Amino acid sequence: MAKARALDKRRKSIRNIRKITRTMELIATARFKKAMDRANASTDYTKRITKLVTDLANAGLEVSHPLLEAREKTNKATLLVLTGNRGLCGGYNGNVQRKGFARFEELKATIPEVQLEVSGKRGISACKFRKITPAVTYTQFDDKPSFAEVDVLATRYLEAYILGKLDRLDVAYTRFVSISRQEAVVETLLPLGSLEGTAPAGAARLGEAKVDQKTVAPPTAGNKVPIQYEFLPSAQSILEEVVPTSFKVKLFKCFLDAAVSEQIARMVAMKGATESADKMIKRLTTEYNRARQSQITAEIIEIIGGVEALNG
Repeated sequence: MAKARALDKRRKSIRNIRKITRTMELIATARFKKAMDRANASTDYTKRITKLVTDLANAGLEVSHPLLEAREKTNKATLLVLTGNRGLCGGYNGNVQRKGFARFEELKATIPEVQLEVSGKRGISACKFRKITPAVTYTQFDDKPSFAEVDVLATRYLEAYILGKLDRLDVAYTRFVSISRQEAVVETLLPLGSLEGTAPAGAARLGEAKVDQKTVAPPTAGNKVPIQYEFLPSAQSILEEVVPTSFKVKLFKCFLDAAVSEQIARMVAMKGATESADKMIKRLTTEYNRARQSQITAEIIEIIGGVEALNG
């Protein structure tokens, strides 16, 4: 009887855990759909504004912007690692932490001053475990990061870069490629010339144009004819808006990708946990039925033996 009771108690415990994992799976699925809609909505805008900066940088004109100019020597760098505030999401946090801390060691080996910033309670706990003290920590970015919150962070980075207090900014996060594919990556966001699809790092030469005057850069050998732009009121005033905005939306896209990737990882992990619980419940039910059957058979044999003893 003791074995059957123990199996039944264990089965009830796993059923309760299954209810929790199933509920978390449903919640993660709902949050994932909302986060994916936000990430997809920002993707086209991010690609378009990045392409616009690229076209302007390749226009062969003579206006420059400090955010596009790479430093001759990198003396100060910052690494921002984006993790989650909660666990139970498979290898999501572990993958981005390994990528981030590996880049942190690489930067420390080549750059005199390297500052580590961590977003997410899991990343903060990982720093404590590794006995690393991050310069700044953030816990306000959850599954719904707002542009206003990221804008404050991006503005601080931009001001530091323009003032010479920052020469390079790297961001470690989980990039959302598709529902079936998310990858932990480390990207260099500053200087902007290092962004994917933008012009090569260096003093990018941009357009100088008069009001209402179309300026066309001469085509170069082996290159396509540059896109024609008409600047109003001037190229410099437009660049002062477009270039910082391109960085802000790129950083915001990193946060959105991290949020949707976390929900996908949690959804998959909880689905796997629920399926494992189903298998364990099925196995325990079989063992319980066998134990109960053996127990009943033993009791019947005892009763029959007792009756025969009385009749004898």
